[in-house]
Amino acid sequence: MKISILSRGDELSTQILETFTEQATSLGMTVDDESPEFVISIGGDGTMLHAFHKYIDRLEDIAFIGIHTGHLGFYADWQVDEVGQLLQLLREINEPGEEKKKVKYPLVQVDVTVAGVTTRHLALNECTLRGLDTTMVAEIHMNDELFEMFRGDGVCVSTPSGSTAYNRSLGGALLHPTLEAIQIAEMASINNRVYRTIGSPVVLPKHHHCDIYPRARQNMSVTIDHLQYRYDDVESIRVQVSDVKVRFARLRPFPYWKRVREAFIGHDVH
Repeated sequence: MKISILSRGDELSTQILETFTEQATSLGMTVDDESPEFVISIGGDGTMLHAFHKYIDRLEDIAFIGIHTGHLGFYADWQVDEVGQLLQLLREINEPGEEKKKVKYPLVQVDVTVAGVTTRHLALNECTLRGLDTTMVAEIHMNDELFEMFRGDGVCVSTPSGSTAYNRSLGGALLHPTLEAIQIAEMASINNRVYRTIGSPVVLPKHHHCDIYPRARQNMSVTIDHLQYRYDDVESIRVQVSDVKVRFARLRPFPYWKRVREAFIGHDVH
């Protein structure tokens, strides 16, 4: 079994990386940063985002596993005192019948077109679109039909697994991460007689798409998870559910709604 291990870089995460590496190699696993079968992220959700983008060209061949060394992360199932248990279960995952322990989550595909050239991005959490020099002004089309005229700070397009992040702070719904959908939430929209928006988040299923046409080929800031890009004279931006999925090794039960409750409400519910 070939693994790659990424650490947040703080003292505790580095210590866990060293421990994990030592125990994994003693069990016959090989550390291979070029073509791993499993990528171990040690840190928080930010570390997992870095791991995802590092291996974004090999998503079909990799399953991710998270060990959290801070507060509970949505992509991290394991605590620092469970490394031994994790390694034992990891040894068994490639046995017959164990493939079901790898879950697949949808991603958002973002196609940015400038001067007739389209650049494609994939996001694990979300994509945000903002005007750089002025407020963002754009036509929003759903499945090639004009839906609304938007003016405001921008829009956030999240995956179901990213719905608990920035999308939630914008009033978006929490979606179960296995749903094949994306969610579009407004960022401080301005509504008057000229510009009218729906005013609530919109959920699009797979095979639907949303096209955003900035007014006067506006200069845009486009963030893809933790990465930021500047695009000048943008012609259009299309967002939709990607055909590509990310895989996580779910080696033991960890119900999603339990994870949500512990993150936002706490352990004790009366």
